[in-house]
Amino acid sequence: MKKAKITWTDTDEAPALATKAFLPILKAYIEGSGIEVELADISLTGRIIANFSDNLTGNQKIPDWLTILGELALTPEANIIKLPNISASIPQLQAAIKELREKGYDIPEYPEEPKNDAEKSLQAKFSVVLGSAVNPVLRQGNSDRRPAASVKKFAQKHPHRMMKDWPKSGSKARVVHMREKDFYGSEKSATTDRANDVKIEFVDREGKTTALKEKLHLIEGEVIDTAVMNVAALRKFYAEQIKEAKKDGVLLSLHLKATMMKISDPIMFGHCVSVYYKEALDKHADTLKKIGANVNNGLADVLEKLNKLPADKKAEIEADIESVYKNQPDLAMVDSRYGITNLHVPNNIIVDASMPNVVRDGGKMWNKNDELQDCIAMIPDRCYATMYKEILENAKRLGQFDPSTMGNLSNVGLMAQKAEEYGSHDKTFEASGEGSIRVVDNAGKVLLEQNVEKGDIFRMCQAKDVAIRDWVKLAVKRARASGSPAIFWLDENRAHDAEIIKKVNQYLPEHDTSGLDIRIMKPQDAMKFTLERIRRGEDTISVTGNVLRDYLTDLFPILELGTSARVLSIVPLLAGGGLFETGAGGSAPKHVQQLLKEGHLRWDSLGEYCALVPSLELIVENTNNDKAAVLAETLDSAIAKYLENGRLPSRNVNEIDNRGSTFYLTLYWAQALAAQDKNTSMKERFIPVANALEKNETKITEELLAAQGKPVDIGGYYIPDEELAAKVMRPSVTFNAIIDEM
Repeated sequence: MKKAKITWTDTDEAPALATKAFLPILKAYIEGSGIEVELADISLTGRIIANFSDNLTGNQKIPDWLTILGELALTPEANIIKLPNISASIPQLQAAIKELREKGYDIPEYPEEPKNDAEKSLQAKFSVVLGSAVNPVLRQGNSDRRPAASVKKFAQKHPHRMMKDWPKSGSKARVVHMREKDFYGSEKSATTDRANDVKIEFVDREGKTTALKEKLHLIEGEVIDTAVMNVAALRKFYAEQIKEAKKDGVLLSLHLKATMMKISDPIMFGHCVSVYYKEALDKHADTLKKIGANVNNGLADVLEKLNKLPADKKAEIEADIESVYKNQPDLAMVDSRYGITNLHVPNNIIVDASMPNVVRDGGKMWNKNDELQDCIAMIPDRCYATMYKEILENAKRLGQFDPSTMGNLSNVGLMAQKAEEYGSHDKTFEASGEGSIRVVDNAGKVLLEQNVEKGDIFRMCQAKDVAIRDWVKLAVKRARASGSPAIFWLDENRAHDAEIIKKVNQYLPEHDTSGLDIRIMKPQDAMKFTLERIRRGEDTISVTGNVLRDYLTDLFPILELGTSARVLSIVPLLAGGGLFETGAGGSAPKHVQQLLKEGHLRWDSLGEYCALVPSLELIVENTNNDKAAVLAETLDSAIAKYLENGRLPSRNVNEIDNRGSTFYLTLYWAQALAAQDKNTSMKERFIPVANALEKNETKITEELLAAQGKPVDIGGYYIPDEELAAKVMRPSVTFNAIIDEM
């Protein structure tokens, strides 16, 4: 029997804790099947440790798993199950470093404002850990994201109860965006006609040239873009919306994605903080500069840095910040219990996680009194704001969506070979003065050029031809398999999209599209078309770039299923292997907080269970492993039974949580394996396991519930203690004995 390997990623927060409950079971179940599972640590702390191994002792070092998996993803043997990981903001990076140092790891402090070449080098070394460090490395293919049929069917039969009505009396909620001088308005794009090395340089008004990026290799047929966010216009936009929110008596909220756009969006976030708190921040500007307060890291960073000051000065500034709220509109709250507002830290306002909740909650967000209230949602750039605007206006006009009847929006996403449409981190810069930033080839020819003012945000991005060609192929394949219309969400008036449209029109004729409904629509129109179908209970495929892939596959699953964690995300890798992603981790921090406080983990591992099915099926496809086929088929039926019997984790303490859900999935999988007749040895192996689990069901569930209702200690947030975390996640002695004896 040919051996096969599944690589399971060890990530962060709730998904990592859930792994400690489920992975021992998976390893026990696949024993003797010719399949092995390896655990690869790509957590935030794992990435930090791997990058600073020279500083560490032998027992502290770990392999550089991200690099290892990046190389694996380029081979036909790749079979990777990727759980959600932290896309770190600077505050998260600093918190992780602090925890590592407290545990004896000699990791240097992150230099926020490097003062010399050594600190600049150190900052660059840390940069590979920040933001979406993992996904571009592993995603060496385009994505196919959709709920498993059993999951969608269950959601319609048992609709989630989180949807709140839109008020019939009308709503003041709205999405607002800039109308000029944003990334959308300034974007320029081109397709390369040959391989070339280019550089990015800034030229000031006197003609002095400064290199921003020395060497960037482009290949033939590559789409490249540049765009600029004018910060004067951005600040004017923020100021206008602050006035509008105050006038209308609605909450003010900001929606960006600092975790993905880790250079541009923190700067845009910082400008909003400085405009909103202008009176206090301007008054104390000199003091705040001396103590290193950075508005790009949110109000939390300012307040934390005040601890460097004498008590009386700290109190004075805190009082002035507090007085700002008297004249400004109320802010949407992330956690009203602790006074954490929408402007507290940049990674709290992830647009793809926050905007679905605005739709779900009837155009409202939480206010300081822990009540829902209408809000103005600021999404500055028009590239994606218009589609959120369309769904809000649709809901205001036609009312709330009904999960029991609504159709599905699946997605085919362009992301192979680091396909970008939002500016890569290594090609995003803050202009040091007036002048221009340009892309110049090795012959001195200017390919793209943008005029900039001091502080403007410049970004460049790339998308490879081979990735686009494969994306078109995958879109046709999904349209043929599903029978649903496939809509390319592309705007001919946006420079980047115009170049992509040329490629789509070039590559579609390579495929048999007879009888298929394939269209190109700008995002606002595509959203309108999709919503009309969804309200009729009809399914649609969205074919999008990397950002809308991210946004849409949170938006619709949250409305349809109650969470995006239940979406199946299959990435057929260009080299022939497979990457199977397990859902979104945006709510993972809150889940950990509840576990630590109440001993209850409400993380839903359904995404992991569902991802394991196609992972096993890939093994069957590659090795004809009949045991893998039985494992996949029985797991699929176990998932259906798990859903039908309502074994998902509850949000409430002293009710079923992730550990109880894991038990029931384990029970139903054992029962299915014991009942099947395709493999006699597996049947015989699992009959006593199923009997033992059935016989001890009451005892096991009692032991699992007994572990709840009190605080727990896992020995750390970013790097939990292995023994403590395992003990918390496997608290049933009876259950453990049955599994460990296998």
